[in-house]
Amino acid sequence: MSSTAKPPTLRYERTFAASGHRILAGCDEVGRGALAGPVSVGMVAVDLATVRSLKGVRDSKLLSVADRNTLVPQIKKWALAWGVGHASAAEIDLHGLTVALRLAGTRAWDQMCSTLRPDVVLLDGNYNWLSPERQGSLFDDPDEPAGGCTAPVHTRIKADMQCLSVAAASVLAKVERDAMMVEFAASHPHYAWEINKGYATESHRAAIDVHGPTPLHRMSWRLGSKPRPGEPVLEPEDDLSTVGG
Repeated sequence: MSSTAKPPTLRYERTFAASGHRILAGCDEVGRGALAGPVSVGMVAVDLATVRSLKGVRDSKLLSVADRNTLVPQIKKWALAWGVGHASAAEIDLHGLTVALRLAGTRAWDQMCSTLRPDVVLLDGNYNWLSPERQGSLFDDPDEPAGGCTAPVHTRIKADMQCLSVAAASVLAKVERDAMMVEFAASHPHYAWEINKGYATESHRAAIDVHGPTPLHRMSWRLGSKPRPGEPVLEPEDDLSTVGG
């Protein structure tokens, strides 16, 4: 963890109480830039009238593996409700990253709403990929399920660094997705997913060059160190042009 990073607080979350909101859910995603495995979304709901700070929580990228694992049961006890949803590599290929994020977010929302339904959602970033599309078009995918987050969604850049509920959501999503990648690594040992968690390291790309992609890789993305015959050349960041980063 960075020694200079200020810990996230509930200061911004509490501003929503002035608008009449009481139950707020912080939301964040992990795995967006990986070459393999799912994109995962975490949500953590808190009562703005009663919630207290939780020591040790930071954006998941700033915490060690041991610290994240220690925090998971504490976060689940601290929160009113929580959820983690995933969208597979195949769903990313089929629908595109924006819709896959919404799928994962909808699954996290539905899990959380089995306990309670938040009044408002605070989402990390500057683009609301969570809310369902309000207007249909000829280009909508008929396979995308209806429903999803019905609460108003507010975005905030660096909310995972500044807002405690969002940082807590990032920890839950990161720990659950990392555990999935470690499990996947047992049956696909060439790619060192237990170490790189599916991200685009040089050794991961080199392994794809030698052994080829697996069904857990995102086939619509550039995977190896150079294009293979017939391989799409879409990079992860190219598919983020409509997501806002």
